[in-house]
This record gives sequence, structure tokens and C-alpha cells, in this order.
Amino acid sequence: MGNAGSKKISVGNAVKHGDLWTKLSMILMGAGLYGHQQKIKGAIVFLIEIAFIVYMVGSGIHNLAMLPGLGSLEAGEVFNEAKGIYEYTQGDNSLLILLYGVITLFVIAAIIVLWILQMRHSYKLQKELEEGRHVPTFKEDLYSLINGNLHITLMTLPCLGILIFNIVPLVFMISMAFTSYSKEGNHLMLFDWNGMTQFYRVLNMNGNIGRQFWHVLAWTIVWAIFATFLNYILGMVLALVINRKDTKGKGFWRFCFVLSIAVPQFVSLMVMNIMLQPHGAVNVILQNLGWITEPIPFWQDAMLARITIIAINLWVGIPYTMLQVTGILQNIPGELYEAAKMDGAGPVTTFFKITLPYMLFVTTPYLITSFVGNINNFNVIYLLSGGGPTYVGDTAGQTDLLVTWLYKLTIDQQYYNIGAVIGILTFIVLTVVTLVTYRNSSSYKNEEAFM
Repeated sequence: MGNAGSKKISVGNAVKHGDLWTKLSMILMGAGLYGHQQKIKGAIVFLIEIAFIVYMVGSGIHNLAMLPGLGSLEAGEVFNEAKGIYEYTQGDNSLLILLYGVITLFVIAAIIVLWILQMRHSYKLQKELEEGRHVPTFKEDLYSLINGNLHITLMTLPCLGILIFNIVPLVFMISMAFTSYSKEGNHLMLFDWNGMTQFYRVLNMNGNIGRQFWHVLAWTIVWAIFATFLNYILGMVLALVINRKDTKGKGFWRFCFVLSIAVPQFVSLMVMNIMLQPHGAVNVILQNLGWITEPIPFWQDAMLARITIIAINLWVGIPYTMLQVTGILQNIPGELYEAAKMDGAGPVTTFFKITLPYMLFVTTPYLITSFVGNINNFNVIYLLSGGGPTYVGDTAGQTDLLVTWLYKLTIDQQYYNIGAVIGILTFIVLTVVTLVTYRNSSSYKNEEAFM
């Protein structure tokens, strides 16, 4: 038994070298804890195992059995001769079958993790007893949760929240992408698995959905680049102009831009949408002045709608960037500017050699966040143009981003499986862009200092 104390604490060693209580834990979870002087904790784990067995017998096994086929019984009507009326019979609901199946898989995964943890902990307690060390009581374990192991107490609820409200719905959505769940073929109540069919439809450039996807993806990336970097550069220039020593009334100018932020964004965007309609204020004023004879099609022409959206986004976003970079600009060492001035560098050279590199070094994470946020910028697109103009037969408009197209596919048009595919591909694009950009930035490679 002397070698047991030097063996690594693992499930394999627990099975091979564990005592009777530890090996009994393979079947009766918590037995090892109970037999190694942690009776309350062992009883709790055993009750969890009983609850799991009851759940699996009651509905879990049925959920797993239904998951491969997603149901086959259609709703119908049967004539009740005794009552002389037709009665509707409830068929299978594939969506609920998929949801319950996913939840059951997570429950099984959770019990497997608990089984592994209790086996390892039982073996650890066995070794402590063999070495004559003190085994913590249940009261001492509870006290450690508000003392040495406080991080476990504080992180448990957030992690459970992420699991329940993020990971489980995400897996459910990913599963939906491999089904025929859509209004096509009337598969809204009863649908089946169809493999990679929807991925092929979306990625196939020769198909209608595929052409729209690549078109929307290209515009989404173009929009994100313009919306991010124009706001960033122009906001920085605005902050530099306001922070100049010769600028008077700095507080007043900052107040003006902060005031524009105070107005709720959705109000500003809705007002701009109305003002730029064919009979809106802008067109009416320009026609009354004699500058135009026909209304400018701000939202009816695809290219003009895109330019208009980018311009309005500048008006909305520049004040935010100005506030973000103002404090950073004031922290740039003045010696750098003095040395550049002595070397004969002008304002333009100073900006590109000192200000911009310093700002990029400090604000690269902010830029990445802004880029991701603009790819998912639902409000600006939906409230200004609604994604339009939309050509006949298309599900996506000419100004739709992936996120607004996903909304239309699911909420408006009930192409849930295609919407799930779009969600997965959007996640992949964002992940690749974020990781590649950040890992190749100076902020990541040289976190210590700005050179």
C-alpha cells in the first residue's frame, strides 16, 4: 500500500488500485466518499445518481430513442362515432424531440463528469487516509467554499448560466442546421435529419441561396471594414482637433458630441429613415430649393443605400470613438512630439509615425471588438434600410448583413435550418478574424511596452 501514495490521482488508478469503497463507487456513486469519512457528501452524490436513473427511466431513454428519427407520427383527425364529431390527434413535434434529446445528452454528459470527479475524489481520500492525513469534514468543506475555494463559489452560478443559456441553445441551433426544419415541404412540425444538405445549399455559388450568401458575406465584410476604420480614424482626428492647444472651448465641443450620444440610437436611426424617404424632409427640401427634380432614391438604389448607411453610421459612431481615444491621446508622452518637432516632422508625419502607431498598439482589442460588433450591427441596418432593396425571389436584401438575413430567414420566412447554417458560418467567420487579427497584433506579441 506504500506505493499507492505515489500514484497519480486518476480514474484509471482509482479503478486499478482503489479499495473496496472506491471500486464500489463505479456502480454506486458516492460510496467511496461515504466510506472515506465524507458521509453527507457521499449521500448527496448518491441521491443525484438516483435522480438521474429516475429521469432516464421516466423520459430520458425515450428522448434518446426518438432523437435519431425525430418522430414520424403526423397529426390527423379521427371520427368519433360515439360523439358524432371529428377529433384531432396530436402528432409528433420534431422540434421538442430535438430539444429534449439535446437536453438529455447534456444530462448524461454531466453525470459522466460527476462520476469521474467522485471516483478521483474517492481515490484521493483513500490515499489521505492511508498516509494518516486529515480528511476534511462536510462543515470544513463548506467553510472552504467561502475562504480558500471562494473562486469556486463565485464562478459556479455564472458557469451554470453560460451552460444553460448559451451552450445548450448553441448546440440545439447547430443540430437544427442538419435537419429539414423549415416551411419548405411543410416541415415546421415534423422534420428529419438531412445531413450536410443545407450547408451545401448555402455554400453552393450556383444556387439561389448560395449566391445570396456570398453576396451578403461580401457586403458584411466591406461594411464592417468601412464602419470600423472610418469611425476609428475620423474619431481620432476629431479628438486630436479638439485636444489641440489652439482649440478654444474644448468643453463645449465635447458637450455637443456627448449630447448626440445621449439620444437613443434607435430614435436617431428611425428619424433618419423617415427623413430620407422619397417624400421625406430631405427630398422635399431639396425639391423646394430646386436642386433636384426627382426624389433621391436613398433606400431604393442598392449602391446609394449602402453609401447612405455608412455615412449615417459615421455620424452615429464617431462621438463614441472620440470619447474612447481622448484619454489615450492625452497619455502619449509629450517628449515624442517634441523630438519629432526638433527633427522637422510636420503634423501629418507626426500623426502616422507617433500618434497612429501608439493608438493602434493600445486600442487593437477595442478595434477587434468594434469590427465584430459591426458585423453583428443589427440596429443600424434594420432600422435604416430594413436590409432592402430586396430583389424579387431573394430572401436577402442588398444591404442585409448576415445577422439581419438570419433574422429574416428565421422570424419572417421560417427557413430555420438555413438560418442555423448562417449562424454557424457567422460564428466561424468571427472566430477566425478575431483570433488571427489579435494574435498577429503588437498588443498580443509585446504586452509590456510600446516601442
